[in-house]
Amino acid sequence: MNALDYVVLVGTLLGVAAFGMWRTRGQRDLRTYVHGARDTRWLTIGLAVMATQASAITFLSTPGQGYESGTGFVQNYFGTPIALVIVAIVFLPIYRRLKVDTAYEYLGRRFDAKTRLLGTLLFLIQRGWSAGITIYAPAIVLSKVFGWRLDLTIIGSGLLATAYTVSGGSAAVNLTQKYQMAVIFAGMIAAGVLLILQLPPWLKLSDAFTIAGGMHKLQSIDFSFDLHPRYTFWTGLFGGTVLALSYFGTDQSQVQRYLSGGSVRESRLGLMFNAVFKIPMQFFILLLGVLLFVFYQFERPPVFFNAATWQAHAAGAAGASLRGIETEFAAAHAERRADLTRWIEAKHAGNALGAREAKAAAVAANDRVDDIRRDAKAALIKVDPAAATKDTDYVFITFIVQHLPHGLIGLLVTAFFAAALNSKAAELNALAASSTVDLYRRIRPGATDAECVTASKWFTAAWGLFAIGFALSVTLAENLIEWSNIVGSLFYGVMLGLFVVAFFFKRIGGTATFWAAIVVELGVLAMYRTSTISYLWFNLIGCVACVALAALLQLLLPRPAASD
Repeated sequence: MNALDYVVLVGTLLGVAAFGMWRTRGQRDLRTYVHGARDTRWLTIGLAVMATQASAITFLSTPGQGYESGTGFVQNYFGTPIALVIVAIVFLPIYRRLKVDTAYEYLGRRFDAKTRLLGTLLFLIQRGWSAGITIYAPAIVLSKVFGWRLDLTIIGSGLLATAYTVSGGSAAVNLTQKYQMAVIFAGMIAAGVLLILQLPPWLKLSDAFTIAGGMHKLQSIDFSFDLHPRYTFWTGLFGGTVLALSYFGTDQSQVQRYLSGGSVRESRLGLMFNAVFKIPMQFFILLLGVLLFVFYQFERPPVFFNAATWQAHAAGAAGASLRGIETEFAAAHAERRADLTRWIEAKHAGNALGAREAKAAAVAANDRVDDIRRDAKAALIKVDPAAATKDTDYVFITFIVQHLPHGLIGLLVTAFFAAALNSKAAELNALAASSTVDLYRRIRPGATDAECVTASKWFTAAWGLFAIGFALSVTLAENLIEWSNIVGSLFYGVMLGLFVVAFFFKRIGGTATFWAAIVVELGVLAMYRTSTISYLWFNLIGCVACVALAALLQLLLPRPAASD
């Protein structure tokens, strides 16, 4: 990055944050601080809901997922439109009618204090953990690529998000998210256009998709009934629906986004905005990764995309063996490029037989390149057993740094940080709201709104410092976009189970639901440690098991009076 990039980065981030703090200064009403002014229009709600979910992990890591595995990851979102329709029809009217400030306040009204506390704690644990990952994810990648100090990157971005969230609460989050999303979309679209323009001039866009399809990168749907693949049509339809339903329906970071609407209609339109655009947005980002794959078929990629880690070891005692792998990789890539060129030339010439033969050779050459990349990772582990060998998170940022002009590099890095600040601010706001409404106000029921707003600001600051501390100590082995979904899947099924019982099983009381949720949550955590099934199934299993066990336990307990 040069001076122009830093001007774009620092100027945009500080400008948007300062604008949000100035516009929302002086908040003293708790409901306004938690939800906003309750007059938010549907587009702002829609963008806030999208920005809260689409963190820097989405825009930084998902292209790498597309590069490595193709567009199949989009199946993870097949249940999202279904879930959003259910939330708009069932969850939203109940929350609005009861005028609750948090989703867990409803659990207290429907069940009892301990069940409300359990729902609150499940949310605080899961979302507090996620807040740390949200800030760690872009920091670890960007610090390695640009040589920044990781701790200062985490602390700087974390404190910035905490500052304007403390200042303006939910209104500041909603306001800044709208402008930050504009920066994100502008950056991603610009990167996509320049990526296409940098493909070989003789390669048509249709040829690029031919290559991607021939290399199995465009297989978006898998109808297999095997439980072990992470992403199939069925895991997305069932597990993905439960995951999205729990996230949008029970996670306070999302609930308070759409409760800020001026009416049920405005909130529903904001949710439907996401139902329509969520899958296309994710598919576009994955497709960007697929086009990166095609680009690197002709432009030689690094043998290992985390260049800082690779170069550090290549300059050390094991440098000779690692450099030997680089030489072998360069030769295999040149062979692959030649085979791909012959394939497309034969296609253009109408030579079907030649195209088939060249395609088979290109696929075999690509397999050899993949084998060498696996050998490189094994060699890296041999040199440094603690080295992280999952390098897909570095694919997109490597392209940006090496192949985009200055100024646009700054814009894309700004987009990543804007996405991180979007999600981090929403998470801190939700954590503080739940801590204030579900914990502090129960301890101090006579506290005034002004006192509660002050407490909420202190909670925001405390959760911000917790997230920064967690990010400074965490290490991840998974692809970042997958890890964020794994964390949610460990808790969301049980959280949704609590609300399903509350909404639809009026004769099941709080005690049965409370103990069922605890037992099932422990079971889900045990399954994660011991099972190899797709993590998306944990959502469905957790929800169904919680409802079933609560019903069974209720048979053994005195029947409570039916709830309204």
